[in-house]
Amino acid sequence: MSDRKPYKSDLSDERWALIEPVITAWKARHPSVSSHEGRYEMREIVNALLYQSRTGCQWDYLPHDLPPSGAVKYYFYAWRDDGTDQVIHDLLRWQVREKKGRSADPSLVVLDTQSLHAAAGVPAKTTGRDAAKKVPGRKRGLAVDVLGLVIAVVVLAASAHDNAFGTALLDKVAAETDTVQKALVDQGFKKTVVAHGEQVGIEVEVVERNPADTGFVPQPKRWVVEQTNGILMLHRRLVRDYEHRPASAESRVYWAISDVMARRLTGTSTSWRGA
Repeated sequence: MSDRKPYKSDLSDERWALIEPVITAWKARHPSVSSHEGRYEMREIVNALLYQSRTGCQWDYLPHDLPPSGAVKYYFYAWRDDGTDQVIHDLLRWQVREKKGRSADPSLVVLDTQSLHAAAGVPAKTTGRDAAKKVPGRKRGLAVDVLGLVIAVVVLAASAHDNAFGTALLDKVAAETDTVQKALVDQGFKKTVVAHGEQVGIEVEVVERNPADTGFVPQPKRWVVEQTNGILMLHRRLVRDYEHRPASAESRVYWAISDVMARRLTGTSTSWRGA
């Protein structure tokens, strides 16, 4: 890495070592036309992505001592389109689960959605209005394990019903692993999701709220997905949906959670407040 003054979001040597083999292998499969190594270190490209995830800055406002936005965009889009972002994410997730004494893939997942305002400039055809929450923009659906680690993410217009998210998330979960046997959902998900779960071999249980409860009351096991949503909100790029394509919004989730997992694996903490 260059001699520039480090940012708090920069990868430590230990965190870089976790993902460097994936990036190096990708680079070997995608040599430049002129066969040179490229002007920018891959570690600095990832540092720029993590800086943007943490601070929420626009592409053109990336600091001048990081690679230029054009170069960072190129790799962000390339890794989004060929799934490298998810490969890194899944590799770290398996390590976190095994470190906790669990098998690489879960047997139970929890599904939930979160509505987000869309930023100006986001194509209107990819957004909508959540009628229940009165939020115009997009909705993010997550499937997480009991540790709160992301198994699948789907981003659609906020007007999409939770049934659309439920079926899409179940399809992704079933495609990723054959170990998941059960999914917990809230009452926003209907019989359509339960029936779709039967088709893909996943039992869907609707966790009903106690009528006597008032205000926000965490539900057993289902609370982990709320915790994950809270962690994502600490990455300012994810507080509002700034991405032109839903696929980019999904990629941002993978990068944010990958950063969190890499810190957990290396015992690295970060200050989320006052910055």
